[in-house]
Amino acid sequence: MGKKGVTFADIARYTHFSKTTISRYFNDPDSLTVENQEKIAAALEELDYKENKVARILASGKTEFVGVIVPNLYLHFYSQMLDEILATYETYGYKFLVFAGDDNRDVERRYIEELLAYQIEGMIVLSNTVPSEELASFQVPVVTIEREDRFCSSVNTDNRAGGALAAGLLDECGCEVLIHINSDVPESVPAHGRISGFVDACRERGVACELMLRDFGHGYEEADRTMHQVFEELEERFPGRRKGVFVSNDTYANMLVNQIVRTHGGLPDEYRIVGFDDSPVSRESVIPISTVRQQVSRVAQEAMGLLMAQMEERKKRRPRPLGEPVHKAVEPVLVRRETAR
Repeated sequence: MGKKGVTFADIARYTHFSKTTISRYFNDPDSLTVENQEKIAAALEELDYKENKVARILASGKTEFVGVIVPNLYLHFYSQMLDEILATYETYGYKFLVFAGDDNRDVERRYIEELLAYQIEGMIVLSNTVPSEELASFQVPVVTIEREDRFCSSVNTDNRAGGALAAGLLDECGCEVLIHINSDVPESVPAHGRISGFVDACRERGVACELMLRDFGHGYEEADRTMHQVFEELEERFPGRRKGVFVSNDTYANMLVNQIVRTHGGLPDEYRIVGFDDSPVSRESVIPISTVRQQVSRVAQEAMGLLMAQMEERKKRRPRPLGEPVHKAVEPVLVRRETAR
């Protein structure tokens, strides 16, 4: 029997079950006994059955697609997180439709409409442009990562703890002034914890602390130009002082390291640098960068598990949706490399 010609009717004849029973095996296997499930599974292998995914979608209305919105892919954290989210297919069996919104709210709204038109079963959002209240209004479960999350379930790194870890390492390195380079992040966004955690840790340690909050724009070239300006300001404001610099992510930290190396021919003793994320660029930098690791694989697994639970609940005859959003925090890990030991 050719594998393309195997139908539910063929399987029914082979197993002596009804076509309804075969359909239940694919769409509601738990309604069958384990013995009958095993008989049908053995028959599928014997007949070399290849499932028609399109037919299954049309029959069940379930696409097994999850939408993913990321703000960009030039920041290494987002590309790394996307890799880990896609890797969850092996665990959960859901496929992904991905859009990069370029930090544009109107564009991302259009992409979300496109995803909903494909009848996605859930959505993971890393971009911060569309408010969580609006995301929660869509008729699919939504889980967010590292963005404002008041009305949606979320999985985030404990950013405050990460900021404190960075401050502690730079203080241990004997730095005279500790500096944090970041965007002016709203308090509603989890990454603001990197700022507050760093500042609070500096105060507790009695160490001089400076914030350099800048608009890094929406692309690599714009961010690199801004970091060049920041570097020139560091050189002008703190000459001869050992500067402990905590940068909001590894991509920007690598830009700063490049500026320093181009100017000084290496990393002089007056600079100690710590990034955030532990994305590949921190290891591949011309001088490997100390960083605060976001446990990206664990965050992705937690986010997909949280979304999976909500999607599966919606398939029940009497679903019980979440009463309140669930928020999970994953602890960060300090990674010491050559820029700060």
